Amino acid sequence: MAYYITETCIDVKDKACVDVCPVDCIHPTDGEGEPMLYIDPDECIDCGACEPECPVEAIFAEEDMPEDQGRFVEINTKYFELRDTPDEWVKWKAEHAADFEKKG
Repeated sequence: MAYYITETCIDVKDKACVDVCPVDCIHPTDGEGEPMLYIDPDECIDCGACEPECPVEAIFAEEDMPEDQGRFVEINTKYFELRDTPDEWVKWKAEHAADFEKKG
């Protein structure tokens, strides 16, 4: 299992979680034009250090993910799958723009 960043991080990008992550799996650390931060599920060691540091309560373990936030498992995963091919990431993000909108 891993932790994932969800909707309440959109347009906030508080980096308190980045500072406490022992494996540096939260990106982009400098914003890089992204609407939110993402956790790499392949690098996350499931320590949970990031969750209590998030001031907007955007971080959840996969098994604790609120039902209405499930789309963020795919969003976090896709960011790391496609970030080395920026054109593909931009295209995927455009195709899924509705998923990046705050619904709550």
